[in-house]
Amino acid sequence: MAKFSKSSYTLDLGELGCIEGLSVTDRSSSNVLCHYFGGIPYAHPVERFRAPRHLPLSHRYGSKEQPASYIGQAGVCPQPGFIGLPNPSIWDEDCLQLNIWIPSGDRPAEGWPVLFYIHGGWLQFGDPNLVPGALAELLSETAFKAIVVMPAYRLNAFGFLAGKELEDEARGNNEAYSNFGFWDQRTALEWTHDRITSFGGDKDNITVAGYSAGSYSTFQQLAYDVYLPERSAIIKRVAMLSNGPGVQPRSTDGHQKQFDELLRWLDIPLSLSPAEKLSRLRKVPSRQMISAQSSMKLHEFRPVTDGSFISKDIIQSINDGSFAKQLIARGIKIMNGEVQSEHYLYGAWRTPDWSYDAVYERLTADYPESKVKKLMELRVPGKKLPAFAEDWPDLFGRLYADVQVHDLERGFADRLSKGGFTIGKDLLRYRIDWRAKCADFIAPPDWKVTHSTDRAIWFWGCGLGQGLTVGEKKILEEVNGVFARFVKGEDVQWSQQGPKMMYRLKSNGEMDMWEDDRWERGLEGWNVMNE
Repeated sequence: MAKFSKSSYTLDLGELGCIEGLSVTDRSSSNVLCHYFGGIPYAHPVERFRAPRHLPLSHRYGSKEQPASYIGQAGVCPQPGFIGLPNPSIWDEDCLQLNIWIPSGDRPAEGWPVLFYIHGGWLQFGDPNLVPGALAELLSETAFKAIVVMPAYRLNAFGFLAGKELEDEARGNNEAYSNFGFWDQRTALEWTHDRITSFGGDKDNITVAGYSAGSYSTFQQLAYDVYLPERSAIIKRVAMLSNGPGVQPRSTDGHQKQFDELLRWLDIPLSLSPAEKLSRLRKVPSRQMISAQSSMKLHEFRPVTDGSFISKDIIQSINDGSFAKQLIARGIKIMNGEVQSEHYLYGAWRTPDWSYDAVYERLTADYPESKVKKLMELRVPGKKLPAFAEDWPDLFGRLYADVQVHDLERGFADRLSKGGFTIGKDLLRYRIDWRAKCADFIAPPDWKVTHSTDRAIWFWGCGLGQGLTVGEKKILEEVNGVFARFVKGEDVQWSQQGPKMMYRLKSNGEMDMWEDDRWERGLEGWNVMNE
């Protein structure tokens, strides 16, 4: 029997109108645990390969006589499948909507803290759609009391296609020409800041968090926000879960090869005028677009250094300490960490064949080839399989995890420390070596404590299976309390400070402060990828 029941819940948003959502109730006690609203638009219907357009502040959502119904879920951007076939039946290019969970009970005088959470999926797939009861236990039985906002955004080529044709068109219209997925996230964040008070939230207490590609997105949102005039800044703190700043993205010129390859797979002649190329691209059915991407050599659609959302100097600013100084001036705090065996799940995404060349080529789908060449020279000298890898696909997973998580998080921490950040106070590093049973719904047990299994920790079971056991909840009380205080805005600090110190959940369920044994290796990786 299901733990929860759902019933209609109407919320008066004042000048914004009136909306219908759901109350999630505990079947055994009849207590209301939280309220849920799904599929609320945060922008105008999206146009393919164009920047999102904000809804005006005067936009109303229903009325008292006829509340707007938001009891469903956000739209799902067309996308490839992961460990399974894609599901076109749920796709919708008009996906600029978000889902909101609100704690039950009386809100604090200043309003609930707000967690703006960005989903992961390599920027290629994923969505924010959890069942309404997924966060019910988190919001009702733990110290975590905050409004949770989860936006959908455009992915893969729909969100990150770049080329000179798009750049020239957009510049002529005074619009953004790529990084559409990041602009979607920013639009949703601004929507949240401007309207969350009507939902009972504190617009001046917003934490941006994300997992995996959502963590990478969180960094990019922070890097954009922190250089805005202070009156326009929104973010107070960030939680970057299993990912970091990445490498400096390619320029438009660096993306042109991928743009042209996509056109060839779609039978769009490169000899056409730029306007005709874009016209044909916008008419390609979404299923054909996804099929073509999955067949490409350069199949990973990643951000572009556009000088607008992503500065050409962002990695340089981390290295020279100026980024740290800007964070300090704004009072930003960061939580950033990893799980023990990130590589198992990472290695399952478009795994290459069994050779050095296949691994090399696969990595160039994500990263500039000059960076890949340096990484392979460092970690695979002589082009021979290193002792730390079981085989070539396993090597790919480990190298991918190094670049996405292990190495670049450590280099980031090192540069922030040298720029004046106190590690253990301003930057809170963590490590997860423990796994909940319900994480079996994320990854098989023999993948151990792999990438994404700790979502069951941060979201208190996250609606997976039967959730956490009583014993698991006891183990996680301390971690949950730390996360709750961080999101609330309290001054969380580790008991031991210093760049190598990490707050660790051990495999036996105990907590300790751990001295990072991957530190020097991580700095080597940062240096070859981001110097």
